[in-house]
Amino acid sequence: MSAPAQHPILDPAAAPPFPAAALPVLRNAQLRKNVAHATDVIQGKRNRLVAEKTDWTELRESASAIRAHTLEHLGEYLAEFEERCTLAGGVVHWAADAGEAREIILRILQEEKADEVIKIKTMTSAEIQLNPFLRQNGVRAYETDLAEIILQLGEDEPSHVVVPALHVNRAQVREIFARTMNLPELSDDPQALTAAARTYLRKMFLTVPTAISGANYLIAETGGVAIVESEGNGRMCLTLPRTMITLAGIEKVIPRFRDLEVMLQVLARSATGERMNPYTSLWTGVTPGDGPQHFHVVLLDNGRSAMLRREMERQTLKCIRCGACMNTCPVYRQTGGHAYGSVYPGPIGAILTPQLQKLEHAQTLPYASSLCGACYDVCPVKINIPEVLIDLRAQVTEKERAEDRRFFDPIYVGMRVANWVFASAGRFRLAQRAARLGLRLFTRKDGWIHALPGVGGRWTMTRDLRGLPQQTFREWWAKERGR
Repeated sequence: MSAPAQHPILDPAAAPPFPAAALPVLRNAQLRKNVAHATDVIQGKRNRLVAEKTDWTELRESASAIRAHTLEHLGEYLAEFEERCTLAGGVVHWAADAGEAREIILRILQEEKADEVIKIKTMTSAEIQLNPFLRQNGVRAYETDLAEIILQLGEDEPSHVVVPALHVNRAQVREIFARTMNLPELSDDPQALTAAARTYLRKMFLTVPTAISGANYLIAETGGVAIVESEGNGRMCLTLPRTMITLAGIEKVIPRFRDLEVMLQVLARSATGERMNPYTSLWTGVTPGDGPQHFHVVLLDNGRSAMLRREMERQTLKCIRCGACMNTCPVYRQTGGHAYGSVYPGPIGAILTPQLQKLEHAQTLPYASSLCGACYDVCPVKINIPEVLIDLRAQVTEKERAEDRRFFDPIYVGMRVANWVFASAGRFRLAQRAARLGLRLFTRKDGWIHALPGVGGRWTMTRDLRGLPQQTFREWWAKERGR
């Protein structure tokens, strides 16, 4: 079994348009089978555990209200977090963009004289392309999450926010581990694969003195950080190293410690179909003689403040990265995550990535949706993703119109002409007569149009079109009234 197809570092600025990126995936039957099986399993578990909660609707409302309130007062809660974290012995850094965040982290590592770091899974570090940056500057980053190890050793990229190696099956995992860990006799039994990963990681946990983590939540009231995970690697990274660096988007803050009661309930059920995460780790500042003795938090903006200014798009920042929208999305099910060209795939990526890029890149992602609304139905914090998608589509259209990029596009020209025709009842009636005459050339005896020339052929490539009737309803009505 060969290794999974390799993917370049996910970068919206370099990624092809979604339709072009999705095409090779649609031809990869094994990958689609892997994605469909994994999402079916997760979605089934999620549905069963949500059904047993008689107060699930109230929990969703509460979680949505907590996130909305936080975003309304984000500056206040970030300031409170910084104050509390500093009092507890932490050091808070503010990064306006990806470049600044990378430089802050590199400077900390250089002060620690670190040439190796262990990492807890963090999508924010992938967002700022931290690993390749550190490698270019002589620092090797070791992922410790099992799925991230698979991807790192296989030189692959994540395709899901919770289960990043969802597109890889266990036979492919065995091939990667056997090749990179020099274990030719390794079987594809899950216990054997897990044991191989555990052995691979053990030395790193015991010898690498610096760690980098993400954060599920930043707690303003205590200045603390919360991380949830399923394997225990996070607990090892949080307790054994001498120095801990946490990188988190500014939207991850929540007001009070008690808010975790709600957020952890909806996260576990929505993300992995569990009543509770196997490992929930919380830490605040520095405790002499216990755990890391140097603690840094890097708060990343990278376009998030701009999103806050728009009321419609602001709700995107409510996201708790549960991945439920991906598991239920019919488009993601067929394409997997790599087609989105971003560390944030699926429906949430279709609205988050274009905004983080300020619509400079990833302009096709808002169209990577059927607008079926399934993502909104399962979102634990009630982000109306279809609503945001429609708004972003309008912005993309306005941007293209302003830049005259589509002025000579046949479809765009056709829509402009249609707008002019539909604006006048007289012009519309003339257009109907002209179309009736013109389409006679393509209408067969059965009354259907099976093929149109030019741009119209895009429609009839996949469906037939009913020919225009000899008489419109208005013409029939006028004739009947005249009798």
